[in-house]
Amino acid sequence: MDHRLIKDESDRRVAALYKALDAIDPGWDTALVANRINQYYFTGTMQDGLLVIRRNGGACLFVRRSYERAVAESPFGDIRPMRSYRDILGALSPDLGNTLVETECVPIAMMERLKKYFRFADVLPLDAVVTGLRSVKSDYELSFFEEAGKRHNAILTEIVPGLLREGMSEAQLMADMYREMVRLGHQGLIRFSGFQSAMPIGMMGFGESTLAPTSFDGPGGMRGMAPAVPFMGSNDRLLKKGDLVFMDMAFGYFGYHTDKTQVYSFRGRPDEKAVRMHEECMRVQRRTADMLRPGAIPSEIYDTIVSGISEELMENFMGYGNRRVQFLGHGIGLYVDEYPVIARGFDAPLEKGMVVALEPKTGVAGAGTVGVEETYVVADEGGRCLTGGQRGILEV
Repeated sequence: MDHRLIKDESDRRVAALYKALDAIDPGWDTALVANRINQYYFTGTMQDGLLVIRRNGGACLFVRRSYERAVAESPFGDIRPMRSYRDILGALSPDLGNTLVETECVPIAMMERLKKYFRFADVLPLDAVVTGLRSVKSDYELSFFEEAGKRHNAILTEIVPGLLREGMSEAQLMADMYREMVRLGHQGLIRFSGFQSAMPIGMMGFGESTLAPTSFDGPGGMRGMAPAVPFMGSNDRLLKKGDLVFMDMAFGYFGYHTDKTQVYSFRGRPDEKAVRMHEECMRVQRRTADMLRPGAIPSEIYDTIVSGISEELMENFMGYGNRRVQFLGHGIGLYVDEYPVIARGFDAPLEKGMVVALEPKTGVAGAGTVGVEETYVVADEGGRCLTGGQRGILEV
């Protein structure tokens, strides 16, 4: 099956970028796209290069390596080889004027190299413009989400229960999960926009290890392998009878991700409070999903939902102790963490076609993390689930 970006989709995205840039600043002159995920979004290839957008001079993808692969993969109209930024001078004036750059990810060293050859009247952030464009998915993109969601649901509901065995380590379960996910088409890694964020497939753990503090901006915890590798699961924590197993996994399918969480109880009835909190998280998710409609305001959704949560759930809602995150859900796409965010401070209305992962969760002392996560498309009738739908704690 050919999963290369189609030309109509690439042309639509570039045209939308021009329109968005004109809307925010009619005086812009140049936009430089260095982030490879953003380059992929516009051109369909992910190479070492620079996408240059000129207000009055068209768009060109300059590629250092591999030019041959870029030409083979991309439907983009103008792709040119380069050895260094000096080579771009043959196609552009050295005066780039008011220039937008991905300030969240472009290093200072790269800017200094560009300044050896080009002059900038002003340097402005491009990040929010591209993030806004990418937040609304086309039917073409949604086809990848649909397939990812089906496979994701099969992994967590049909395959994981058969992988759990007494005495296995968290790391072994992670390895077994990885094998099965790749077998079902997972792309082999998940991508985050956050600075220095990396993870193979997600967060997981047994029992109280999911309450461990972590730098990851999410409600679950993980001790990981070691301080140098604070993910992947521990080789020392072994699965025992009565453990809760927390699986918060993303599934990547040809660039696009879905996010889903399932909790299991291994050879024993789960703790009564854990069940009670899990069931309330399910109710919270259902209410929130119903509000994922075009025109709804994320901050208002957040305030409405949080105001209706029980005092018992609020004690450790969206984390544990003082390590609680301040959101209910997040956009998802080529990155796991995208816009919109269901949280205070996010006041731009939802739009049809946005994709959001809703993840109400809580830590339970002595038991671990419980709760649910599913991926939804914003739709007129409320969020449409792509990942199979929520389930209670599965007894294995």
